[in-house]
Amino acid sequence: MFGRKKKSDDYESGDYDDVDYDASYSELEYGEPAGGYEDAVDDYDGDTPQTGPYDYEAVADLLAGVADQRLDLGSVILPVPPGGQLQVEMTPEGTPQAVHLATEHGRLTVAAYAAPKSKGQWREVAADLADSLRKDGARVSIETGPWGREVLAITEGADLRFIGVDGPRWMVRLVAAGPQGAADDSSPLVAAARAIMSETVVRRGSDPLPVRDPLPVVLPQELADQLAAAHQAQVEAQQQQMEAAQAAQAAAAQGIQPGVIPPRLPEGPRRGSEGSAMQQLGLN
Repeated sequence: MFGRKKKSDDYESGDYDDVDYDASYSELEYGEPAGGYEDAVDDYDGDTPQTGPYDYEAVADLLAGVADQRLDLGSVILPVPPGGQLQVEMTPEGTPQAVHLATEHGRLTVAAYAAPKSKGQWREVAADLADSLRKDGARVSIETGPWGREVLAITEGADLRFIGVDGPRWMVRLVAAGPQGAADDSSPLVAAARAIMSETVVRRGSDPLPVRDPLPVVLPQELADQLAAAHQAQVEAQQQQMEAAQAAQAAAAQGIQPGVIPPRLPEGPRRGSEGSAMQQLGLN
């Protein structure tokens, strides 16, 4: 995207927390980028990466020319696969905590973390991740990819591949998750993952952060507005369900079955000033 990367700028790749492939999320449609993603897939030959990931400070000027072709999430700026769908994982408070790109082959998740000035965090993280996955019953292997070590995990729910790269005071990690075989080295999902990683830009910022802390996710305003509206609608629907349940409980306490109209008792004979209706008709 920004030209060939100098060899001296390469970072040793070398884990992080487990990914939940079935985690809850809100889906938002995102338009296809004007270009770049398919070119990256075509250019990728499985050897030394020709491009990123990049540090924002190094490519800020060049990035301005392709900003409309990228998804800016604050700490990471990504290309979006054609037809890709954005999935936002929310905290109970309604703020985004993870963003996934859903493709026809599986799901891709890119996140950046604070790191020390010295390289090597990914190597440590990959080792911790492999141990954690094995304890959870996954079949784990360490493979070599364009940036170095990658963690492949075969779990009961999904196949996962973790790709990590160290940068200046940051580490970026991509998780490719999909059905059986989707995370194999030669799969379309992994090709897409490496193409996206090669065009990812990391915006570290200057705030001091503990090592391994995730860098904040910030949604573009248009998507944030859509998500806020969807979250508000969900809150209102839950409130209506709660009110309906409370009304049903109150009715049950009074012996009234929900949705059943109590029968009206038959009225007694009407009485006028001259006696009952039957008496007036001479029938009584």
